[in-house]
Parts: sequence; structure tokens; C-alpha cells
Amino acid sequence: MKKLINKALVAVLIAGAIGFTACSGVSEEQMAQLDALRSEVKALEKEVNGLKSEKAALEREIAEKNSKLEQCNKEKAETKKNLEKIGL
Repeated sequence: MKKLINKALVAVLIAGAIGFTACSGVSEEQMAQLDALRSEVKALEKEVNGLKSEKAALEREIAEKNSKLEQCNKEKAETKKNLEKIGL
């Protein structure tokens, strides 16, 4: 994903450099390409932010499940200890 954003940014920079260095100025076609690249970059950045949010939610869910698992293991060990005390 990061590579894709980097490629898009490079393309925007190249398009911008071509536009600024051209003797006759920026053509309408070049501006349209630049605008298209900018909107693509924005869309990709939005997608990245959405994926980061999804990742954070999944990490929270994993942490909760790990906490529950740890609690179950503690209760299991305590139950086993109590059963050994009463001779089962």
C-alpha cells in the first residue's frame, strides 16, 4: 500500500515538474492529469487511513481476547489446584 502511494506521489511530482519546466506553460491536458493524480492520491490516503483504523480495531479485539484467555487460564489453574486439594 505504501509503495502505491509513493508511486502516486512520484507521478504527481513528475507531472508537476513537467508542467513547471515547460516553456509554454501548463496545458489543459497536463492540468487534468495533475488533478486526476491528486484525486487518486487523496483516495489512496483515505483508504490508508481506513485500513489503519481497521487495524487498530482488530488489535483492540485481539488484546481483549488475549485478556479473556489469560483470565480463563488463571481460573483453570486455580480450579485444578482446588481439585488437587480435595483429592480429585
